Amino acid sequence: MKKSYIHIYCGDGKGKTTAAMGLALRAAGSGHPVVVAQFLKDGTSSELNVLRQLSRVQVLVCREQFGFFWNMTKEQREAAGKAYRELFERAVLEAGKGAFLLVMDELIAAYNHEFVDWQRVLGFLREKPEGLEVVLTGREPAPELLDLADYVSEIRKEKHPFEQGVPAREGIEF
Repeated sequence: MKKSYIHIYCGDGKGKTTAAMGLALRAAGSGHPVVVAQFLKDGTSSELNVLRQLSRVQVLVCREQFGFFWNMTKEQREAAGKAYRELFERAVLEAGKGAFLLVMDELIAAYNHEFVDWQRVLGFLREKPEGLEVVLTGREPAPELLDLADYVSEIRKEKHPFEQGVPAREGIEF
């Protein structure tokens, strides 16, 4: 079996999720099974509409929404942690059934805010199934995640319409 790798798409620029979903589309288009799990998002991003239609792609999202972490109460943070730990375990389980690619969108943020068990995530990445490519997205990956990664692509913002008050646009930002 060929070696498989860990990819990180990080930075403050637009396009981390887009790059990860593009890779999911490429893998599925090559005939490979793909699992996509989205953390800290509501599961309504437009790219998921297309990915859900592909027989080779399984999309997993959190059933509950908790809002932005900076607005969460202690109880909401605990509930979010439980939900995102369950989502992580579900993603790992499904990917272990023979997936070629596992995309964990915004896992880095879930990791940074302690919504997932650090040791469990690191253990999975160190011992991931042979042949499984893993993609993590998010801002400010922890040094230990960077150390485990084989690919690290930083997407840096130079300019964005949001700075001029333009809200996120369907089909472009979501």
